[in-house]
Amino acid sequence: MSLPNFVNYELVKLSEMIKASLLKEVTYNESKPKIDVLFQTEQTKEIRIALNTNQEMKEHKTPFPIVVEIVQGQIDFGVKGEKHRMDAGDLISLEGNVPHDLFVLEPSVIRLSLSKLDSVERIRNI
Repeated sequence: MSLPNFVNYELVKLSEMIKASLLKEVTYNESKPKIDVLFQTEQTKEIRIALNTNQEMKEHKTPFPIVVEIVQGQIDFGVKGEKHRMDAGDLISLEGNVPHDLFVLEPSVIRLSLSKLDSVERIRNI
């Protein structure tokens, strides 16, 4: 199955199910977060963000609600200027138009569930 702009690893589609991995073939950029679209559904885009220690995503907002899961690592996640320590296994939801940022304390893999109506390029440009 060939999907443009998606991660190059085994993507399995079985009837109405799509399977991807958050931890296989993870790569990091030296200077900025590595953003990979794993797949999209009728409602969401499932995105993997790989970040090295001391990388950050400056304060930004999304017009739609999001869900953020820390799969691996540790980050400080800021919401309206208040920092929240997040460790592997932590999960949050955030309404649209809420200012947020993150700073990476150790190499991390984050799953971002983004509305299908939102742009992945917007994430890449943060």
